[in-house]
Amino acid sequence: MSNVARQEDPASVERIEHDEFDPVGTLALIAFYFAVLVLLWLFTYFVEFLGNVPTPVVVA
Repeated sequence: MSNVARQEDPASVERIEHDEFDPVGTLALIAFYFAVLVLLWLFTYFVEFLGNVPTPVVVA
């Protein structure tokens, strides 16, 4: 294996301007992670807290 970096032909490199960049995939991934987080929070709420009496607060 060679440690020499592969050089691309400058004519074949596609430049993307700032206005052309549309990060739909990143937004979809963030929305998916947020939905999973909300679902896990709801699951935890219903399993751990629903139907249990609140813990009494002891004030000393």
